[in-house]
Amino acid sequence: MKRELDNLVTQMRAGGITYDEAVREFKRRFLLDVLAGHRGNQCKAAKELGVHRNTLSRILAELDIDPALVRNGMRRPPRSERPALEMKQVAR
Repeated sequence: MKRELDNLVTQMRAGGITYDEAVREFKRRFLLDVLAGHRGNQCKAAKELGVHRNTLSRILAELDIDPALVRNGMRRPPRSERPALEMKQVAR
């Protein structure tokens, strides 16, 4: 993992990514991953991160992350948008 991180940092520097941009993007990706792991539940995500839920909410707002979008992205599509399942006939 260290080697992958070293390569990423080298690529970011070569691409002209600023420190602030790099930190912001890391925070966004990390928090989105934790939120997705808890299906958008901020209380559970905050507990895993070791921060208060209000602190997590503030950080999400600063990073323009909408937890509702994370939750909605995890839901099953409405029945009208799901592919129809073929009925299997049971051989007797």
